[in-house]
Amino acid sequence: MCGIAGFYRSSIDPQEYPTLIRSMLGQIQHRGPDEVGYFVDDYLAMGTVRLGIIDLQAGSQPVGTPDERYWLCYNGELYNYRELRAELRGLGHHFQTESDTEVVLHAWAAWGKDCLPRFNGAFAFALYDSFSGALHLVRDRFGKRPLFLARHRGAWLFASEMKAFLAYPDFKFSFDREQIPSIFATWTPLPSQSSYQDIVQLPMGEYITLTGTQMEQGRWAADLIAGEAPETEAEGIDLIRATLDKSVELRLRSDVEVGVYASGGLDSSIIAHIAAQKSPRPLRTFSIQFEDSQFDESAEQAAICSHLKTQHTAIRITDKDVAETFPEAVRHAEIPVFRTAFVPMYLLSQRVRSEGIKVVLSGEGADEAFLGYGIFKDTLLLSNWHQMDSETRLHKLTQLYPYLGHFNGEDGPRRMLGLYQQFTEEHLPGLFSHQMRFQNGRFAARLLQGGGEPFSALMQLVAKEPDYQRLSAVQKAQWLEFRTLLSGYLLSTQGDRMVLAHGVENRCPFLDPAVVQLAATLNLRFDDGFDEKYMLKRAYANVLPECIVSKGKFPYRAPDSAVFVRSRPDYRDMLLNRNTLEEIGILNPKFVESFVNRIFNSAPEQIGTKENQAFILLSSLVWLHHWFVLGKGIQSQWKDVPLHVVDRRSISSLSSSTLRTFP
Repeated sequence: MCGIAGFYRSSIDPQEYPTLIRSMLGQIQHRGPDEVGYFVDDYLAMGTVRLGIIDLQAGSQPVGTPDERYWLCYNGELYNYRELRAELRGLGHHFQTESDTEVVLHAWAAWGKDCLPRFNGAFAFALYDSFSGALHLVRDRFGKRPLFLARHRGAWLFASEMKAFLAYPDFKFSFDREQIPSIFATWTPLPSQSSYQDIVQLPMGEYITLTGTQMEQGRWAADLIAGEAPETEAEGIDLIRATLDKSVELRLRSDVEVGVYASGGLDSSIIAHIAAQKSPRPLRTFSIQFEDSQFDESAEQAAICSHLKTQHTAIRITDKDVAETFPEAVRHAEIPVFRTAFVPMYLLSQRVRSEGIKVVLSGEGADEAFLGYGIFKDTLLLSNWHQMDSETRLHKLTQLYPYLGHFNGEDGPRRMLGLYQQFTEEHLPGLFSHQMRFQNGRFAARLLQGGGEPFSALMQLVAKEPDYQRLSAVQKAQWLEFRTLLSGYLLSTQGDRMVLAHGVENRCPFLDPAVVQLAATLNLRFDDGFDEKYMLKRAYANVLPECIVSKGKFPYRAPDSAVFVRSRPDYRDMLLNRNTLEEIGILNPKFVESFVNRIFNSAPEQIGTKENQAFILLSSLVWLHHWFVLGKGIQSQWKDVPLHVVDRRSISSLSSSTLRTFP
């Protein structure tokens, strides 16, 4: 796993390219602390900070084809690289290393963009055709690895993390007035959003080709559609076991030790179970525990780790930990966030790396693929509301959120009838499944100036999707989850950014294309959808502790605004600083003042969900203004590591390839 950065067709003197690309890479060295490499010619500078995982000795980047036509800077892992390398060898390709990076390079040389659907991995890369002058930027199917693109004074800038742009001369960050309301309302950036003006995110499963001043953009990853369903539930269970076994096996390919995040939930427990069987050494597991019992799953963590006899390490998170780490975690996140759950993940990855582990497996993607979220049950209920009698509706309401008190008891479901009745019709075109959730987002958007529709960008996105209207209500909900909360928060803010802040790579077996396609095939085939992840539970009921399998969905959460009310009352002054509010320029000062005072004058247990989310969004925006808009996040301290240079500038007096020390 690595980080990449570069610039193309800049007006800056090529003599300055090496200094500038090293400075940009220095901003993201945390992603790849083992080695640095870059390529420069008269038109392009691109480089990689490397986290060595496969072929530790010979896997340096950038890497080029023997004829020196193609040059690659690669961030990610290609899990099926061994199979593809064998196929390419059969076509006459010769390899100098055992790395997956070289396989990506030769696959492009052999098949062009047609290689991309063959890839099973998590990646984002820049590939340069030095013969044609074209630069290809590519991102994986589900958006596991980030890639941002900016246009500045005629140059194209690109990087795994936007903080690399802080090092580019005269580049300034400015919040985008249209994107921020959308992000506040939907909780995450949409696939192409970055939060900032003149910066775009390359959407998952897409590519951009730059040739001079011309840009071509397209989608290479087709949606995974359901295959032929098995006849019986037992056959479906066998398919789940076989497909997940293969997925975990592929993701255990590594020249360094692989650990597992064991949260205590079903998904990570399944991954830990399979990994424990297939790992060549005793499995190491890691988890988060909380001093606040309402967020803690330590009992379930102990059960699965004892059951599998893993070597387990847990960190215990306090209010103080969250409050003190929040600013730095936001710097790594780079975008507004709606909850604090990413902060403990930052601290966990720090501990994992200190234990000598560079790679972890985790359970992301299972809820989206196998209908694990309550929002899918909500959608099933609401889409069939008018076909149900009152008693059936009440019964279904009791099955939605058993871990929430207001859905329990004799009167709980009856109190919820009126709320659900409001959302039985579609008021936001294309967003039927998420209308109830988005009510909380509307409240957060009130912190901002302007009164436009914060969901207009998302409605435009679904309106442009060719096959969206053909999907069922539940499939539309899945489509939205994959393109909003999963890619925009769980895989990025809470995933990639937090683990790679400390040079750790996360791998997600549930996001193997074969697993996602199988889930699409099996969902609602053998159950009604109200027992979440029914088939996963059936597949592993006899090999996991009963307390894991029988436990209902317990979403990973951390304490939000209560943390700051209890331990950081000084945040009130920070959030109400008139100069800061005016500098940010997009906030509604009057509403912000009223809101912040109400939060700090409330008992923590009385702060509701929408207020919690709005408070964290506001707090993160203030810190983003500090780190990026004011430029305080630029780094000047770098670690000395090996430096691999490929210099193809016409002015260069250097040899074509040299090994030195970075910086």
